[in-house]
Amino acid sequence: MSSETFATAIFLITAIVAAAVLVNAFFPVIYQATSTFSDSSQSADERMRTEIKIINTFAVSPDAKIWIKNIGSARVPKSNLDMSDVFFGEEGDYDILIFDPDGTPADGEWSYSVIESTENNYWDQRETLEIEINSASIPAGEGNYLYFQLALPNGVTVSRTYTTSG
Repeated sequence: MSSETFATAIFLITAIVAAAVLVNAFFPVIYQATSTFSDSSQSADERMRTEIKIINTFAVSPDAKIWIKNIGSARVPKSNLDMSDVFFGEEGDYDILIFDPDGTPADGEWSYSVIESTENNYWDQRETLEIEINSASIPAGEGNYLYFQLALPNGVTVSRTYTTSG
């Protein structure tokens, strides 16, 4: 009888150890999958709530201005604007421009300012972003086609093809 009790105790201890090993092996994987899903959901939510629209454009060699309205429900941190990509140039022949934090772009650079800014370091809903570009690739004269695209770090993009003013 005592040998049966001893054998049962050993099987019970083995089962508990095996369960602990399985929990320790699978728990990090489950936790990581949950974390990945949560991060993915948060990113998708941010992209869905971020909506921007180009409301006006202007270009006369070598300067261009583009006004973009934040019509979504998400606030865009200015740090994200600083990391955004701007593509600009003649249609079919455009380059990525370099961000100029000083606000006075040289050739091949861009800068921005938030009109109606509340000085809270965000591009808030209903505020307008004015992008200023300096590019020698803007052709002189009227009616030349230019391409502009702004890509935010969260993947939201807005683009437009428009003509030079003169």
